[in-house]
Amino acid sequence: MHALDSLDTWQLVALASALGWASGVRLYAVLLVTGLLGFFGWVPLPHGLAVLAHPYVLAAAGFMTFAEFFADKIPGLDSVWDFVHTLVRIPAGAALAAAVFGGQGTPAVIAAAMLGGTLAAGSHLAKSGTRALINTSPEPFSNWTASFMEDFGVGVLLWLAFAHPLAALMVVAGLVLLAAWLVPRLWRGVRRLFALAGHVRGPPAHFDGSKT
Repeated sequence: MHALDSLDTWQLVALASALGWASGVRLYAVLLVTGLLGFFGWVPLPHGLAVLAHPYVLAAAGFMTFAEFFADKIPGLDSVWDFVHTLVRIPAGAALAAAVFGGQGTPAVIAAAMLGGTLAAGSHLAKSGTRALINTSPEPFSNWTASFMEDFGVGVLLWLAFAHPLAALMVVAGLVLLAAWLVPRLWRGVRRLFALAGHVRGPPAHFDGSKT
């Protein structure tokens, strides 16, 4: 495997893109796996990502990965978890992508942050919208299937990001196109669900104070 310091610009872009996209789906797993790769010396991390290999960071990432693994597989709770993490995954994706370009100059770092944040937002919206629709089903199996597929997909993308960065870039490009097609449809479906829920609940009953 080539040292990351020797990667060209497109390979760095591929790594930043993969980390950004994966962060919108499984942020803590991304932090944990990337940190472990650096801690055990399996891959040379870019200087900006080296902090992820610190034992304190690994311990925190491990705890949160454990919590997210189970929270993401409980129907209803997964959507609450996604909602809360809207304000966490997107800036974290931006920060990870920027860290890939640490030391490459301010313009490159800023551009990478914008790229990573945008990709994290796209994957987060696709994930949370899909889960909101899946949670309308009373059985938990579709939820578990979706969650395990996300676990597997993030693992594969992280492997590609470090072993075959250009392949990872092509995968991310395909996922972006899929999300661009899927997200508007998902959120139209979510709005219809809220509208239907409001219709079923009906308007609040009018209280007539003249009747006893």
